[in-house]
Amino acid sequence: MKKITVIGSGSWGTALAVMLDRYGHEVTIWSFQQAEADRIRRDGEHKEFLPGVKINPSIQIETDPKTAVEGREILITAIPSKFVRVNMEKFTPFLKPEQVIVNVAKGLEDHSLLRLSEVLEECVPGCPVCTLVGPSHAEEVARDIPTACTVSCKDMAVAEMVQKEFMNPNFRIYTNPDMVGMEVGAALKNVIALAAGMSDGLGFGDNTKAALMTRGMAEICRLGMAMGGQPLTFMGLSGIGDLIVTCTSMHSRNRRAGILLGKGKSLEETLQEVHMVVEGVNTAQAAQALSEKYQVEMPITKAINEVLFAGKDPRQGVMELMMRDSKPESLYTQPNGQSGSSTK
Repeated sequence: MKKITVIGSGSWGTALAVMLDRYGHEVTIWSFQQAEADRIRRDGEHKEFLPGVKINPSIQIETDPKTAVEGREILITAIPSKFVRVNMEKFTPFLKPEQVIVNVAKGLEDHSLLRLSEVLEECVPGCPVCTLVGPSHAEEVARDIPTACTVSCKDMAVAEMVQKEFMNPNFRIYTNPDMVGMEVGAALKNVIALAAGMSDGLGFGDNTKAALMTRGMAEICRLGMAMGGQPLTFMGLSGIGDLIVTCTSMHSRNRRAGILLGKGKSLEETLQEVHMVVEGVNTAQAAQALSEKYQVEMPITKAINEVLFAGKDPRQGVMELMMRDSKPESLYTQPNGQSGSSTK
């Protein structure tokens, strides 16, 4: 059993803390708000983000960065992508090289376009950084509903240690050395989930959503491979698995946000109603910038950006996607412009 701190007290971080405590680990949750920490201690649950899930008194709730990480063997970072750097810098002075960082957030840093493992490596040089992603709604993991995820690290021995310590009868973990592909898939599926939600909000059917999901995966594959990811990774849990669950479930805040946008709500109204971080909104512009950097065609991502930030009507965006020039179906486009399934 390990001493583990979860940095971030949102729904996902809290769910992981509850699960790890249930299976015998010594767990601490770090919250950046004293008032929130006090409420969790008082209520024995996180009523704002994970109502009805009991948080055992054995789980410590801390707000002081030094106290939260001293003597801990594994640190789980469950912080929204745009806050990863500013929060992790608070912990840098107190971290030791032997402490393992496991990032479970899904996104990209908007101004640098870095993957979150790269951000963490800059913030905590010397500590091994892992990525743990997959189709995993917090509401289900907290209630011990069977779930499978994937973990990666530059040092795969560290990934295997995390796999061993986190696995239990209801939380299965695979390893995959392709951290690039895993992180790109996990981040960009949130953008496609916005599109799927908009389709639902507009009253379109299963055919439309299936098309958006499939062609959205083609975009994820193209960009991920251009960035160095491996094709088969996008067919796994961090790719198609996470895409399916995020585009189809009402647990998905990205899908819920898309539904509201499709029904005519403004972005501001949508974010207020969802009342949680919608990573697809944070990631959309970074994804568009990466598509331009790597010269990868991503029409759905482009349309989502136009809806979010340029005031385009979602119905018009769908119609423009439908009326694009005809072409062969392909998941991947080779550098010479030919369609195919090769990475070369």
